Amino acid sequence: MSDLFASVADEAALKARPLADRLRPKSLVEVSGQEHLTGANGILSRMIASGTLGSMVFWGPPGTGKTTVARLLAGETDLAFEQISAIFSGVADLKRVFETARARRMSGKQTLLFVDEIHRFNRAQQDSFLPVMEDGTVILVGATTENPSFELNAALLSRARVLTFKSHDEESLAQLLSRAEETENRILPLDADARQSLYRMADGDGRAILTLAEEIWRSARADEVFDAEGLQQIVQRRAPVYDKGQDGHYNLISALHKAVRGSDPDAALYYLCRMFDAGEDPLYIGRRLVRMASEEVGLADPQALVIANAAKDAYEYLGSPEGELALAQACVYVASAPKSNAIYTAFKSAMNAARTHGSLLPPKHILNAPTSLMKTEGYGGGYQYDHDAPDAFSGQDYFPEKMGRQTFYSPQERGFERELKKRLEYWAKLRAERQAAGGR
Repeated sequence: MSDLFASVADEAALKARPLADRLRPKSLVEVSGQEHLTGANGILSRMIASGTLGSMVFWGPPGTGKTTVARLLAGETDLAFEQISAIFSGVADLKRVFETARARRMSGKQTLLFVDEIHRFNRAQQDSFLPVMEDGTVILVGATTENPSFELNAALLSRARVLTFKSHDEESLAQLLSRAEETENRILPLDADARQSLYRMADGDGRAILTLAEEIWRSARADEVFDAEGLQQIVQRRAPVYDKGQDGHYNLISALHKAVRGSDPDAALYYLCRMFDAGEDPLYIGRRLVRMASEEVGLADPQALVIANAAKDAYEYLGSPEGELALAQACVYVASAPKSNAIYTAFKSAMNAARTHGSLLPPKHILNAPTSLMKTEGYGGGYQYDHDAPDAFSGQDYFPEKMGRQTFYSPQERGFERELKKRLEYWAKLRAERQAAGGR
């Protein structure tokens, strides 16, 4: 009788656990969405087959299975599994875990230490892992949603392999829902459009789609089937999952910038609207459009900078949502404009030259001579006032004498820069003629 009560209690405890926890894979082959790591030819499968694991950093979005895979790796390689979170752990917790792992190693068993949100540890805390990684006390598996290149010490990264976890696509999300329906022995009460909407709401997060499924089952009345609009009302969740301070922010602004550079106004508008919809600060977007106008268009279309700056000002004047249209207008204009990075590259080259030759004085003939001593020293001597010269052009050299003439700006054969190229070629021809005739 006691066994019966225990069995009933265990079943009740199982049902009380969240669906996402109940559906955790029991082996690597059950992990969906990460076949490049856990499939037959995946990196992790090969490691397990070899019988040895090295320290790793799992990098990927939430809900992609990082914790689950780490736990399965320990089980399939007969390692002791320890888990800590950088959010809740400090130096004392690390020391305790390391001491436990050392004692365990003395008895012949190695420890897989899983550190969730490892990027939350500061630099000194990250450094504390190095000795126990090097002497084999622990095999470290860190999990992070942030780019390890920016958030983790170089020393730690040099001792660990970074493995990228991918967001779930529609196929793997559908597999998760299918398993959930099989486990619950009931079908989600959604029509076809609502199911597609659910995939979008999950935004590649496997844990999120299972949590949403639970919410739907709790909310549905007998024989009720939700359409897309009904689903939205039930779950009250917006589709985009976007952290303005983290990778989502940088990924989308990078995509917008690349679409503008690639002269694709439709793609640029798409990413612009995704950022608006996710709650990005429109003034931040406006400032980036101003930068794109200078960096990607430059003097190929001087109006691009004018329009981008005007759009930023218009948003400041109108606010949201009316001002967003002005930013969309600027986005399309800058994306459609002829492209040239000639100003961008000229500026970088000139800045390098300024840093290299920053101690050189300008030639004396272009310096003012406010004192008689400076006149005696040759300041201002031989300067020609360009407006008095034919074509308002004297052809003098303006670079420091020890540096010689330099060419930083090379306009492209696109847009307005075609005209600038003609002008510069004309000035170069006149300069050569004037200097050959003895001018300076």
